[in-house]
Amino acid sequence: MNLAEALTHPDTFPALAQPAFSGHQGILAAAASGLEAFIARQGGDPERVLGVCHIPPSLLNQPTQSLTLPGYCRVMEEAARQTGFDNFGLHYGLQFKPQQLGLLGYVGLCSATVGQALHNVAFAFPWHQHATLTRLVELEGCVRFDYQIRHGAIVSQRQDAELTMGMVLNLLRHALGPQWSPKEVHFEHPRPENWHEHCKYYDAPVYFDQPVNSLFIPRADLLRPMPESDPVLLMVMQDAMRRLNQSSQPLSVVEQARSAVRQHLPQGEPVLEQVAEALGMSGGSLQRRLGEASLNFSRLVEGVRQELATHYLAQRHLPISELAFLLGYSEVSAFSRAFRRWFGSSPRAWRQQCPPA
Repeated sequence: MNLAEALTHPDTFPALAQPAFSGHQGILAAAASGLEAFIARQGGDPERVLGVCHIPPSLLNQPTQSLTLPGYCRVMEEAARQTGFDNFGLHYGLQFKPQQLGLLGYVGLCSATVGQALHNVAFAFPWHQHATLTRLVELEGCVRFDYQIRHGAIVSQRQDAELTMGMVLNLLRHALGPQWSPKEVHFEHPRPENWHEHCKYYDAPVYFDQPVNSLFIPRADLLRPMPESDPVLLMVMQDAMRRLNQSSQPLSVVEQARSAVRQHLPQGEPVLEQVAEALGMSGGSLQRRLGEASLNFSRLVEGVRQELATHYLAQRHLPISELAFLLGYSEVSAFSRAFRRWFGSSPRAWRQQCPPA
């Protein structure tokens, strides 16, 4: 079976990629399996972490119930903060067995080959976690599994990204062996202080400040069979995921636009027409929809930049010069003038006065 056959077997879904915006904003509680116990093992107080994030502990014991995606990401960041364990998401993800992911985990486990497992998980992932992009990209000698949250209200995503990539790694190691490693690993967020742990656990080069979170998998590994392949159970799991998503609520145009702006900023100044195109509409239509929410495009961009600026400044290891370019400014001086207009002080003074993340 060649690569094309491995990715387009009749038991798989008919496409490799999901739309950029799936239109929803929840996540199945299976993604938090064992979270309370893991927080406790790191010396944290699970009830306090969940309480700060307004998440009822009872929800975590119901894997097919839905948590809000902003709340879920906040729990991971809060757990890292309260435990003082900076690589919380990395370690939580690497101990996360595929079966713990519930329906999505079994979609991967029941697939025929590693290639089909990646294909099926990439397609089904937005049903498990909404407002998310997952896709497979074919490259020379390998394929790239991409993961990216596209929810405009979520700024801090590091712990979730490291958790999710660890989950995918464990699915691959289930078939390829515990010592298997990818060719490369990419993360969107800046390099953390203890980044050597990432290199150790992935046993591969790890790069930060990348456009998207990615695992690079050699093509030859895609043909390896999944140990518990079960085409009948696969169809049952896929159908169950579809049914769970029938009552989901759509993201607003403002939230979608904020997400698109956030993704565009590292490439430079956001342009109305480009953001509108990402949402499948014209520039005029987007302006009208923003106007209905008492916004215009310039104010929306500035709001996203303000939120990201304070988040990045709290990452003490990130130079202010890099921060300016992450926010789409061509010069550090332009960012400094904007920041002083927003907050009445320079970025450097603000960082000195505020506690680190």
